[in-house]
Formats: sequence, structure tokens, C-alpha cells
Amino acid sequence: MKVNICGVDLKNPVIAASGTFGFGEEYNEFYSVSKLGGISTKGLTINKKSGNHGLRVFETTGGMLNSVGLQNPGVDDFIHYEYPEMKKLETVILANLGGGTIEDYLKGIELLNKTDVDMIELNISCPNVKEGGMAFGIKSKVAYEVVKEVKDICNKPLIVKLSPNAEDIVDMAYKCCEAGADGLSLVNTFKAMAIDINGRRTVFNNITAGLSGPAIKPIALRMVYEVCKAVDVPVIGLGGIMNWQDAIEFIMAGATAIQIGTVNFIDPNAGITIIQGMESYMKAEGIKSLEEIRGII
Repeated sequence: MKVNICGVDLKNPVIAASGTFGFGEEYNEFYSVSKLGGISTKGLTINKKSGNHGLRVFETTGGMLNSVGLQNPGVDDFIHYEYPEMKKLETVILANLGGGTIEDYLKGIELLNKTDVDMIELNISCPNVKEGGMAFGIKSKVAYEVVKEVKDICNKPLIVKLSPNAEDIVDMAYKCCEAGADGLSLVNTFKAMAIDINGRRTVFNNITAGLSGPAIKPIALRMVYEVCKAVDVPVIGLGGIMNWQDAIEFIMAGATAIQIGTVNFIDPNAGITIIQGMESYMKAEGIKSLEEIRGII
């Protein structure tokens, strides 16, 4: 079950996805999260954010919509207060970093460089405030620019998290790698919406929100498969993984590791259940290493 991502050893390929696991402490009450391969932190920004107003989470058929708005304590407070506690959880930590401008990303990287955090997961789905709110991860050229500038100063393994809303997910992956990404994670949430027909208004104040959960899994799996065929860096697959069978599918599609998100809200024990299910499957099938089945499709 051991995997290596950009020189960092994980005890297994199961990572808790950003925004669904906080900083790990709450889930540690259900099971020892030290058994996870890793945890991706709540999305961090250079300054503290209180998040969006109004309803933030809405259940939909086969998934959920969220419009949390990157509520977080800010990079500096994370480093001083949250990270010391996370280190006690004894698992690999990916610091998920977002920003509204390239300068925001660079300031965050400079601070995280001074820590011993294992990896940085760069969230390029954030709105680019200087370009009218279009996310950095929509156009490959824009993504290339932010990844290149970040990589120039980053002294950690850099995982770039791709948005499924990109104009061309394969070209986006290729350009991010060309800019220096050490690895990729995909996919983030799909842009979606819901309408309150009784209130005759959109459910969310921001109108659109991010769709996650089992409804997106077949599309996410296809995107991970296509990207794994196109690049030669480690890929972390995510998007609607609900059980160990889903996790194995992503590994067979080429993913080095996987992340679980929405399922944590449905079953707080999902992490350990998926790990145990994968182990049982490997034993039953006589699979000694995930390398035997990785990318076999």
C-alpha cells in the first residue's frame, strides 16, 4: 500500500481532500487519522477569510453543492497554531494554498517554505481578481504563468490541483508540468447551481457553487485517465470516491494516490474503511504492490 509522491513516502495512497477534513483534529475522534496516507489542509489564503454569506452546503441528487468560500485562518495563523497540532497526527501534510493574485500565492509560498510541511497543493481554481474573477485554472496560459512563478521560489514538492472547468484538462495538465509542477491532483469541484423554486431565487448567494460527490466520479475518472496518459508526473485522483472500489478504479486509471472528500461528510470513518477495503482486495487478488495494477487500463 506504500506510495511515493515526489520523494515523499506515504504509508498508503488514501489522502483526505482539502476542505472536507478541516485540519484533521475532528476526524481523529472517530479513528486514528495517523493511519491515513496524508491530509490536505483546509484551503489557505495569505489573509484570514470568513467565507461566503448565506447557505454554504446543499444536498443534490448524487452529491452536494458547496459555496463555503475558502473560510480559513490565513497562512500565518495556520503555521503558528494549526500546523503544530497537525504534525502530532503523524501523517503526511499537504498545505493547500489558494490566492486571488499571483502575489498572494507567492507570499503564501514564502511563508510555507520556512516550515517543514511535506508538500504544497496549489489550488488554481481560485478567482483571479485582476482578470475579472475568472479562475487561474481555466486557461492553460494563465495557469502556466502562476505555476512557473510559484515553482521558481517553492522549495517543497509542488502539487497543482486542477479544475475540471478548464478549457482543456489535458492541455492544462501538460502546461502545468511544463511550468514545473512536480505532481498534479484532479479534479476539483464542477461549477454548478441550484434554484429554490418556492423562493424564486438561487439557493446560493453567489449563484453558482461547486458540485462534488458520486455524481461526478465517472467524469473525474475519465479526466484522471486522460491526464495520466499525457504526463509523467505523479497524479492524485479525486472526485466522487465513495468506497474502496472507486479508489481502485482511480489507481487502475493511473493515479499514484487518491483523495476522499464528500464521503467524509456522509461517513466520518470512510478513510479507514477505504484503506481496509483496498488491503483486503489486494490480499484476495494476490497483489503485492499497487504498482502491479497502476495504470493498467
